[in-house]
Amino acid sequence: MAPVKLAEYLFTRLRQLGVDSVHGVPGDFNLTMLDHVEPAGLNWVGNANELNAAYAADGYARIKGLGAIVTTFGVGELSAINAIAGAYAEFAPVVHIVGIPARQLQETRTLMHHTLNDGEYRRFAQMAAQVTIAQTRLWDAATSAQQVDDVLIQCLLHCRPVYIELPVDMVDASVSGDRLQTPIHVPEPEASPVLDDVLAKILARIESAKQPIIYIDGESRPLRILDALQQLVSTTKWPTFTSPFGKGLVEETEQNYHGVYQGQWGKKAVHDFVNGADLVLCFGPHFSGTNTYMWNSIPQGGEMISFTIGGIKIGAEHYRDIPAKLILSRLIKALDMSKIKSYSPYPDIPNYELLDVSSPSGHDIIKQDKVWQILANLIRPGDIVMGETGTPGFGVREMPLQKNCRAFTHVTWLSIGYMLPAAQGAALAQKELISASKWHGIKKAKTILFIGDGSFQMTAQEMSTMIRHNLDVVIVLINNDGYSIERFIHGRRQGYNDVAPWRYLEAPSFFGAPKDTYTASAKTWAELRTILDDDRVNNTNGLSMFEVVMEREDAPPGQLQKVLDMQIERENKTN
Repeated sequence: MAPVKLAEYLFTRLRQLGVDSVHGVPGDFNLTMLDHVEPAGLNWVGNANELNAAYAADGYARIKGLGAIVTTFGVGELSAINAIAGAYAEFAPVVHIVGIPARQLQETRTLMHHTLNDGEYRRFAQMAAQVTIAQTRLWDAATSAQQVDDVLIQCLLHCRPVYIELPVDMVDASVSGDRLQTPIHVPEPEASPVLDDVLAKILARIESAKQPIIYIDGESRPLRILDALQQLVSTTKWPTFTSPFGKGLVEETEQNYHGVYQGQWGKKAVHDFVNGADLVLCFGPHFSGTNTYMWNSIPQGGEMISFTIGGIKIGAEHYRDIPAKLILSRLIKALDMSKIKSYSPYPDIPNYELLDVSSPSGHDIIKQDKVWQILANLIRPGDIVMGETGTPGFGVREMPLQKNCRAFTHVTWLSIGYMLPAAQGAALAQKELISASKWHGIKKAKTILFIGDGSFQMTAQEMSTMIRHNLDVVIVLINNDGYSIERFIHGRRQGYNDVAPWRYLEAPSFFGAPKDTYTASAKTWAELRTILDDDRVNNTNGLSMFEVVMEREDAPPGQLQKVLDMQIERENKTN
């Protein structure tokens, strides 16, 4: 095969790995690179700013398996670095490609724009090294193709962002095209010498368990064990719970699925049952405070066997270098159903259910205690459901999902404003998979974004990208007059938790949506029912948007309500 240009090689590799669209913003150090995007068969998204572009690439990656963003040197990449850090914290495989000044300019320490004017060109790469799993600078045509392949393998293997620097004068450098004939493959896990012994210990504990449960967390996705995990849940029929990060990773229509476990903040019957377990099979633990209701929802019953990024943990014993994917596949083959606990009759464990909008009185104002299980009526099979940091993130956790749905809620990074651009990326990935007949056989699905008014103001510009690419997105704006979740924590009557009162439903028009774009507002249950009964919302073509107006100090029941009550109690003691 004839030699190819380095930028062509890079974008062709992304295309081979399933990336169909590249997010980003043009800048003078990446313009010639961008000339190679569309010829490689990729769609250039074009975002409103680099932060949003990186958020969008993150959302795209979590659905498609890999995302990519292109920024310019310095000012562009630093705008994106907050989102790249979030992708690192929450395991989103994003390829961050930075167009950098020509090698000659760097070697002579020329005082160029987009620098700190000190001749030092490595500062930004040093920053990126703290929030990416691998980095490379394409400085020599003889090694650049190998460098590209190596860093992409690291991105896929670890499911975390990587950083590629492409100098302007290297964009058209010739590299071997023959390498493109050999696909990039993630190395398959190999058996450790102690794998059989560890498997035997796990089987022994499973067979002796009297009240076992399954707990699924979000690092199951980078472990690449979701298919096997679904098989385990369906086969054992053991009671199954997830963390917020794990929500949507297994089918919630399974009879033995019982929602997001909230510890003492959830239903008492669920909490008691989990505490009574004598064995917890825990997959992909990600025990950050905000993913575990401040460490309250880590199952505390019997012995825990954890399948982790770093190996297998059986109680206090840690067996490193045993791939979760390999041992889980062998475990499923070795299970003898006649020897393990069969829940018959099945225990009475409550779950979250849909509520009909007619259940509350029609003229009453909308309240947090019921709205999420009513808004769940929007969800159809194959939809992507996203809840921004704040009350929407807590609300989405209580929404029952339909078959083949995915869910995003706040987990660890909690950068307010993330979800709107991430919804753009996720919806684009969903659209591409539907077009390729790879979305569970579903031909029509949508992305539903639940977002507060304060968060919306952070990244509202990316609505224009949704509109430009005709993405099927329903935006449900929770208008409760400011940063409510911050009010619950501290300063419930302080001005710093206020935001400007926008006319939110005019946003689609301002950002270029067609004049017939559906918008609506609901302050009462009756008004909300009218919206939910409208086919333009349930089967949206392009963008739809409605707002749900609620009181500023109305908290979802559970942890947030308790935090608010504690603040009011402190105020009363002070007064």
